[in-house]
Amino acid sequence: MSSFPSNCYAAWRTRAGLVPALRETSDAPPERLLQAVWFHQRLRREQLRTHDGRALRVLHPGFWNREPGPDFRGAVIQLEGEAARTGDIEVDLHSAGWRGHKHDTNPNFKGVALHVVWRAERPIALPTLVLEPVLDAPLPELALWLSSDAAQSYPLELLGQCCAPLRDLSEDRLTRLLHEAALARLQSKAAHFQARARDGGWEQALWEGLFRALGYKHNVWPMQRLAELRGMLRPENDGTAPLALQARLLGVAGLLPEELTSTGVGRYAYVRRLWDSWWRERDAFAEVTLPKTIWKLAGIRPANHPQRRLALAAHWISKGELPSQLESWALSTLQKATLAESLVKVFQIARDDFWSWHWTLKSRRLTRPQPLLGATRVTDLAVNVVLPWLWMRALDGRNDALRLEMERRFFAWPSAEDNAVLRLARQRLLGGASPRFPRGAAAQQGLLQIVRDYCEHSNALCADCRFPELVRQWPANTVKGEA
Repeated sequence: MSSFPSNCYAAWRTRAGLVPALRETSDAPPERLLQAVWFHQRLRREQLRTHDGRALRVLHPGFWNREPGPDFRGAVIQLEGEAARTGDIEVDLHSAGWRGHKHDTNPNFKGVALHVVWRAERPIALPTLVLEPVLDAPLPELALWLSSDAAQSYPLELLGQCCAPLRDLSEDRLTRLLHEAALARLQSKAAHFQARARDGGWEQALWEGLFRALGYKHNVWPMQRLAELRGMLRPENDGTAPLALQARLLGVAGLLPEELTSTGVGRYAYVRRLWDSWWRERDAFAEVTLPKTIWKLAGIRPANHPQRRLALAAHWISKGELPSQLESWALSTLQKATLAESLVKVFQIARDDFWSWHWTLKSRRLTRPQPLLGATRVTDLAVNVVLPWLWMRALDGRNDALRLEMERRFFAWPSAEDNAVLRLARQRLLGGASPRFPRGAAAQQGLLQIVRDYCEHSNALCADCRFPELVRQWPANTVKGEA
């Protein structure tokens, strides 16, 4: 146990599991502790050697990955006799975990450059670092440190090089910089809609944008493909009912269950109706039906499952009024406080007999009905699809008043849901969740654009990144539109 003096409160923390009760001879320290040790480099860094004896330098431990895949992304390491390289880091208790967890066959782990383990039973082809002999403190002390503020905070030495110049900006100037980056992002998205409209028309460009947004980051491309098939799935004036369109979309997507099950009367009845509709026309769509394997379903929240999103899209397509409703929304007079609520009303549908009560085709019935689209997702649609599409149409039609109104709504839109990219960007670029960070979706969009333009073109060490110097040279009297 820890050699530090103890008291009642310290004992309470240990009994409550807030501090792992570890001994020097512990066979299996918590993996979370090993991850924190790696992230904060609580190691005798000058003595690091891989399991096969090569000297190892850690130039950057990488960014902690809270999603499926390796534990750390984008680390920079240097093995003896080799140039520095960027790669991912996987942390396991034992070296056997590499094959035991099937990392060796998982494509998400193909970029792993170093396997970090507590103990190594036998060598593997991947460079491996054994932590047990190189900790900078005994395990009990590290377990105590794990519950401290120091272990929970972002290491100062890992802050981006732009953090210092950004910190020197006043709140007003920081807001202006983020908003200018956000406007560039809006214009970039708008240009994409313009390009798609040249090929398929403005309405088709809108549908493709909506479907891509419904796919989120995991299933953008299969959703894009279904949007491209919209004309085939619902010809003009087809009058197809929502349920028939749901069957068609889910069938072409390859997401209908292949076997009916009698478990769950409500689910069985609905799936039976889908198949009654789909089996009569599936041969006609055989050439465009997607393989089920194209979808990435692991780790997706039930509310975001593509089955549920396609059920919603079927309602939108069936009504056929969504583009004109958005045009009317753009021309209506709206105050800042009612922006999000007004767009929710455009996108939200009346209760669906099945999907208001189920997340997926196999999930149990919910205790209370849930909307098919929440306010936070409508915000994503607004900043990524609706406002860029309307802005570009206004620019294309030389309607300056409407274009400026779409910009006003863009900058007035409330914040979207937080995500891992934004959290990491606030930590690295702004030194944490600073109260100076301006509210609103536009500030978030601006931060994402900076990450896209600069962070993604550099590495964890900010090598050759021009952004810090550009911020330092940014004159105080810069106005919108100046560089």
